[in-house]
Amino acid sequence: MQYILINAAVELRKVQALLGETPKVLTAKRRDGEMTTMMNNFDEMQKMSKDSMDATMKSFGAMSKATQTIAAELADYSKKSFEDGTKVVEKLFGAKSLDKAIEIQADYAKTAYEGLVAQATKIGELYVDLAKESYKPFEAYMTKAAPTK
Repeated sequence: MQYILINAAVELRKVQALLGETPKVLTAKRRDGEMTTMMNNFDEMQKMSKDSMDATMKSFGAMSKATQTIAAELADYSKKSFEDGTKVVEKLFGAKSLDKAIEIQADYAKTAYEGLVAQATKIGELYVDLAKESYKPFEAYMTKAAPTK
């Protein structure tokens, strides 16, 4: 609701500027008699709102890109894992002895575990990057919005 009112005030100012009229300054009287300008407050709120929206959109863009990267990595790993599993099954069917089958299975288990650990590490790093990139647009905005002492 507040965002709509701010945009309406901005649009009114644009129309008045096009018509050559100067916008009337809205004032309110404080209890102590001091006059304050509300238009400045509207401008500040609009700027903060715009900055917040810009940071949010940048953050969503970074999240979207990182999520696509993670999804592609998971799909590639799933495909590779399935192919490796299929090859092992073919090898197991071709094994001449029980010892050879156990050896094939042990090698596969070791390779699959190492691949899983490597992939989990990679996905973990991608999630860390996702968090950093999602927060990055808000860093500058938060430093501006933080009160100074």
